[in-house]
Amino acid sequence: MDRREILRGTAAACTLGVAGCLERLGFEEESAWANPPLVEDRPDAVYRPASAEEMGVYGTASEGDYALELSYTFPHRFWIPGQGGSRVEVDADDSVHLMLTVWDTETETILPVDMTLEIRRDGERIDGVGSSPWPMLSQRMGFHYGDNVRLPGEGEYTLRARVGPVDAVRTGDFEGRLDEAATLEVAFAFDRSDVHDLEFALVDEDRRGERDALPLMDRDDHEDSTADGQDRGDHDIGPPPTARGPAVDDLPGDLLGTERSADAAISAVETRLERFGGDSYLAVLPRTPYNDVVLPFTSLTATIERDGSMVLEEPLSEVLDHEFGHHYGIAIDPLEAGDEVTVAVDAPPQVSRHDGYETAFFEFEDVTFTIG
Repeated sequence: MDRREILRGTAAACTLGVAGCLERLGFEEESAWANPPLVEDRPDAVYRPASAEEMGVYGTASEGDYALELSYTFPHRFWIPGQGGSRVEVDADDSVHLMLTVWDTETETILPVDMTLEIRRDGERIDGVGSSPWPMLSQRMGFHYGDNVRLPGEGEYTLRARVGPVDAVRTGDFEGRLDEAATLEVAFAFDRSDVHDLEFALVDEDRRGERDALPLMDRDDHEDSTADGQDRGDHDIGPPPTARGPAVDDLPGDLLGTERSADAAISAVETRLERFGGDSYLAVLPRTPYNDVVLPFTSLTATIERDGSMVLEEPLSEVLDHEFGHHYGIAIDPLEAGDEVTVAVDAPPQVSRHDGYETAFFEFEDVTFTIG
């Protein structure tokens, strides 16, 4: 990971590793893990957090169309879904924060999936590890799965994850695929020094809380972040793609516009590609601002008014498509000049949040696009 590139100009980096770095910053190791600085007077929007953390990679695995990367950082707080969030604090027994990224090897697309996991040592399943990791949003990783994990000590472990199927509607190159589950395993060595050696940085005080976000990691970051002595695993699959959706301006069809609600950027596109069925298709793409990260597990409804009459009011389906990526859509009759397309968010993204996202994407107002 090009760690200094992400911190340059936004944070004061410590290069001694977490233990020495935190001591220099005036923290004890455990208290800093449990209580890194939190921005005061946080906006109800995406904001630049007070600190940034490095991550390491334990390895990758693939099975069929699924690929998985297992990465880690030091234990830290996060917020589970719900207005205002319910904050999960670091427990004194937490060893590491594990993160799992799942993607489709054919289309290089991050996948929202059902997932359960277990961790084994010497063939025996260890206790104290939740079977269902949280779907999560973070500013550096984007959409992934993760949790703080307690391990009984240093040594060799195997993580076994059951991923899939994909519940979203699948079109284009996804059609007929990813409807079965697969089991993927990553062997890794837990060494506290690997966690201690990760870098921690404080964002400049005058930039904390501003309406912005840390840059999203790219593939090169993942290539450089494998821990010493760890095997990346299935080398032929490479690192995961980013969770950034395809640029809306490049999508085939007519862009109706992009509006902000609850600080999400919500775009709508009408397209007439045959694979979506019907004479026309409405694709709605809610994303994070700044980094264009997709927002899965959201419930939306679209209405279309024409000449003062309602011609459509239907929930949107969550969809994966090789050109549109992750989005929400419905087959419609072709839109006409003067039509008003309104998108309502019935339930916000059901994902946990890291610092910088925990106050956004809750209080949605309807957005409307008028056809010219």
